[in-house]
Amino acid sequence: PKMMMRSLLAVALVATAQAFAPGAPATLRAVKPAALAATRSPALGRVVAPIARQRAARPLSALNMVVSLPAGVPLKVGVAGATGAVGKEIIGVLEKRGFPVAELKLFGSARSAGTKVQTKFGEITIEDFSVEEARKLDVVFVSVSGDFSLEYCDKMAEGPDGCVVIDNSSAFRMKEGYALCVPEINADSAKKSDKKVISNPNCTTAIGIMALWPLHLKYGLKKVLMSTYQAASGAGQEGMDELFNGAKDVTSGAKKVADNKIFSSPLAFNLIPHIDVFQENLYTKEEMKVTWECQKIMGLPNLPVSCTAVRIPTLRAHAETIVIETEKPINPDEARKLLSTAPGVEVVDSPAEKKYPMPINASTKYGVEVGRIRQNIVFGENGLEFFVCGDQLLRGAALNAVLIAEALTEPIGKAFTPTM
Repeated sequence: PKMMMRSLLAVALVATAQAFAPGAPATLRAVKPAALAATRSPALGRVVAPIARQRAARPLSALNMVVSLPAGVPLKVGVAGATGAVGKEIIGVLEKRGFPVAELKLFGSARSAGTKVQTKFGEITIEDFSVEEARKLDVVFVSVSGDFSLEYCDKMAEGPDGCVVIDNSSAFRMKEGYALCVPEINADSAKKSDKKVISNPNCTTAIGIMALWPLHLKYGLKKVLMSTYQAASGAGQEGMDELFNGAKDVTSGAKKVADNKIFSSPLAFNLIPHIDVFQENLYTKEEMKVTWECQKIMGLPNLPVSCTAVRIPTLRAHAETIVIETEKPINPDEARKLLSTAPGVEVVDSPAEKKYPMPINASTKYGVEVGRIRQNIVFGENGLEFFVCGDQLLRGAALNAVLIAEALTEPIGKAFTPTM
């Protein structure tokens, strides 16, 4: 009888794991790697707030596989990469959204360890990263590099006494068994995951998918064509500094062409149709990330998504032109009304008044701006074309990460509609 029970339990575990495994990509696209390692390493970082709480272990049921955070209770929170561009924004989002923090630790590089920073939660001393210290927390936000995440995320999360890890790198996004989450769309994928490491999507994906998802629910997506105009912040603080300093050098007359170390070519007064490395199909990895991640997040493994990613000389807001073909006829006025009620979306669409999404307006906003909504003349009544802008550091990274943590405090099956 014991052997029979063990066999039945093993079968149940396998069946449950298969139920939540992501679908395979369409074969016509580039081969999907087991993990998309990040190519950028911003800096790593401790904060102790006045209230402290003893954290109980959060056991995961082998059959239910529920990942959660306690609701209505101050949490012990950590930020690894606290001195980088995204890390700083995570701290800001925690402060502005009133996230319930009992204790905050900021982990940073050896160079920044010992530095004191002022936060809403008190003065915090940045410390060297330690797995042992991280495991004492409820949730740790990681924004360092793919290599760092591969080495440490599972170690922080493993076992019933491990913490929840929300990772901003690409290390686990396409790994089977790990959730890739935009909480307004698929919060349950994180809650039902058999791993306590949850991936934040690529910034370009996170911004565009906010408009794609509500349109899919009503009209059904058949094809997605995207061109992106991506800000320097996608390469971290170093990228923004290179753009700013390059523009200053050229405008001052110190140089005719700006220097470039972070980007493949000078970015100031230029644009670069090349982000990340080229693949065998001549798309870049950045472009294929959009394809793979849209398919996984929306649960549409065979949805054709084609993207051309371009780096442009703006600081922190990405822009995207998106063309869709839909299963059902789609009316621009109806689509505009639908998007105006979608979580995390702000419709800015009055061409006569010269009102449309722009990086200068979308920067530092939590919501994603959508405008230039019109019938696409190629796909006709089943086609729509629109323009999207969103803050790369917020919706594309820090905000989405904090929203994942918020969503984990809610029960499975409840639609996540955060107030912005």
